[in-house]
Amino acid sequence: MKTNIPYSILELATVARNSNPQETFAKSLDLAQQAEKFGYHRFWLAEHHNMKSIASAATAVLIGHIAGGTEKIRVGSGGIMLPNHSPLIVAEQFGTLGNLYPKRIDLGLGRAPGTDQETAHEIRSDRMKAVYQFPQEVSRIQNFFSTENSQKVRSYVSEGVEVPIYILGSSTDSAYVAAEKGLPYVFASHFAPAQLHQALQIYHQNFQPSKFLNKPYTIAGINVIATDTDEEAEILSTSTLRMILGVVSGNIDYIQQPTKMTSDLKEIANHPSIQQMMKYAFIGSKETVKEKTKAFLEETKVDEVIVASHIYNHEDRVNSYKLFSEIMNEL
Repeated sequence: MKTNIPYSILELATVARNSNPQETFAKSLDLAQQAEKFGYHRFWLAEHHNMKSIASAATAVLIGHIAGGTEKIRVGSGGIMLPNHSPLIVAEQFGTLGNLYPKRIDLGLGRAPGTDQETAHEIRSDRMKAVYQFPQEVSRIQNFFSTENSQKVRSYVSEGVEVPIYILGSSTDSAYVAAEKGLPYVFASHFAPAQLHQALQIYHQNFQPSKFLNKPYTIAGINVIATDTDEEAEILSTSTLRMILGVVSGNIDYIQQPTKMTSDLKEIANHPSIQQMMKYAFIGSKETVKEKTKAFLEETKVDEVIVASHIYNHEDRVNSYKLFSEIMNEL
């Protein structure tokens, strides 16, 4: 296992039942401010659409809100789903953010829609063409940030601004893109762990040094619910379990209050497809989560870990992230 591994947060701005986006955004900002005190390296926000339980749809706007309310933590996208957008507009938005918050903004780029197919078509009818051209679209954004761009169309607000680009993926495809372009690679193992090891191997084997990065840099996602006891964590995890069930069944709902773990919920949790999705969900006391995290870091040898946490009560969620920061410092 590598030492002094940075630890970061992936935030979806999940909306709890009996809450609303305005309250959710306030809690996201408070979490980022607490995370800064806890020593977290980044606070990334994920783009999703047409999901009433996720309020991070206007990702760049929310990044500005979080960066404006914090002082030093890096803030960025985990990620911007590039086929949904014009590369020029993305460059202009993140160039603006990079000017407002110098050396604190990250641009993570993915190619998934972040929604269902019908909504994806509503966002951009020609998005499938952009999906196939993902590597070229990334290059266009890089060109808009370059001081050597001599093309007629330019993003003047972006040129020369330091906004590192990260390639996101949940399969092996993006591993090749990140390796070829010499960019950092982020794998969504917090919800799609099946190809994690294969993707990391492909990335390392094919990595081409670039002016952005001279050696491979990997980040992997995990889910964490840390509390004082395993029993308490199991109760809190029922909110996450119901959320995952809603995603799998297509009946997405707000984050619900936790309950005792019923036999029905245990049966759902033990279903092979749910087990696969939650392979890297570390739920339990500080010692339990520490043991699982240590094993994950030894197994993957990633350079950084990014944590998602779907907990109904804000104070419980902040406490979970506090305990995880203690774990990482102890490791």
